[in-house]
Amino acid sequence: QVQLVESGGGLVQAGGSLRLSCAASGSIFSIHGMGWFRQAPGKQRELVATITSGEITNYADSVKGRFTISRDDTKNTVYLQMNSLKPEDTAVYYCNADVTVRNLPTWRNYWGQGTQVTVSS
Repeated sequence: QVQLVESGGGLVQAGGSLRLSCAASGSIFSIHGMGWFRQAPGKQRELVATITSGEITNYADSVKGRFTISRDDTKNTVYLQMNSLKPEDTAVYYCNADVTVRNLPTWRNYWGQGTQVTVSS
């Protein structure tokens, strides 16, 4: 019913920047909170940043001041601008969204398939 597709990952040197995008498609009535999570090898998935439908943002302490989350509701897309990247930012980054599907009474939570970000030292 709803698909989230991430793009923009890749290999970058420490200190560099990347911009991730996540586009939602399908039978969307409305999108509520959206966010980015990441999972490094051997570690649990962790929250990176979230943004509400009212554009209130929240960040993990480890990325505050370096990452910026934003959304474009006309495109059903959430972005993550990542600056001053560090090797410890290396992980698979996942998009997440709470979506109300057309003709269904409640919202559901969806995940993207993930995009790899690798930061070399």
